[in-house]
Amino acid sequence: MNFFRGVLFQPSAALNCAFVSGIIADFMGDHGIFAKVSGRMGSGCFSFNINDTKLRHMREINVENSQIEIDAGYEGIQNLALFEAKRDISEDFLIRQLYYPPRTWQNRISKPVRPIFFVYSNGIYRLYEYMFEDICHYNSIRLVKQKSYSIEDTSISITDIQKIPETVSIVNEPMIPFPQADKFERIINLCELLYDQILSRTDVTQRYAFDARQTNYYTDAVRYLGLLEKTSESKNPSYTASEMGRRILNMNYKQRQLAFCKQILAHRVFNKILRIYFERGIMPETGEIVGIMKTSGLVESFSTLYRRSSSVKGWVNWIVGLMND
Repeated sequence: MNFFRGVLFQPSAALNCAFVSGIIADFMGDHGIFAKVSGRMGSGCFSFNINDTKLRHMREINVENSQIEIDAGYEGIQNLALFEAKRDISEDFLIRQLYYPPRTWQNRISKPVRPIFFVYSNGIYRLYEYMFEDICHYNSIRLVKQKSYSIEDTSISITDIQKIPETVSIVNEPMIPFPQADKFERIINLCELLYDQILSRTDVTQRYAFDARQTNYYTDAVRYLGLLEKTSESKNPSYTASEMGRRILNMNYKQRQLAFCKQILAHRVFNKILRIYFERGIMPETGEIVGIMKTSGLVESFSTLYRRSSSVKGWVNWIVGLMND
């Protein structure tokens, strides 16, 4: 893609790209797709039941012209799809974002209304379609379909990966804690989130529904790789993507993944573990990984190394998962 890649990190731009490229039409399985609705509007009036976990019974909620926001709505011959778009990969989301829009529109259109959750990250468009088994029951949400797309060449061979541990220069361990952040997809996503903005530790915590400890783990992990910078040293420090992080994010899909691999494999522990993986065809046991961490100069207690070995596995598995021979 030849335009400034950072723009695509915005949900609206990613949605437009998915629409123009035919991704949305393919996921909807419909024809004659056109943009129907977007923006803020009133919900009208409706009621629903919700589980009250404290009182352990159902409560009825009455809604009267609540404000809703639809990121995009696309109508085809058969149905209307309402999209909630995000740029951050979070463990959870607010059901309201997928419930209120279809309740609002089901009485305005005769076609079925489908709530779809949309995430763009690292060149991949992820679409998740949900349904409510009982449209009057808020907690009856169920995932019915999910699919991932890319409009870039995502082919990465075993050879592409195998040569990196042999050619990359090993760096000295930085004065930053060894990573304890298992999901490398979230490492990339955090870089994207901070590509064009500065966020405080509190901001990151809220965006990802983390606790404070998780935020420290993930921001430290991205800093460990040289992809993130602290812009302040207060009790609530701020972060932004480093020059290296921005340069990598502006690469095409294949170059970007290989660049991330190089940043990881420049660290001795990860380099050794991937070499062992290729020699044996399986991931080393945790005890062996901890031993390698010790002999690589990491001065931590066994329990700390044991916990952080899961990040070694997670990151190496991410690398291995890139190969699609």
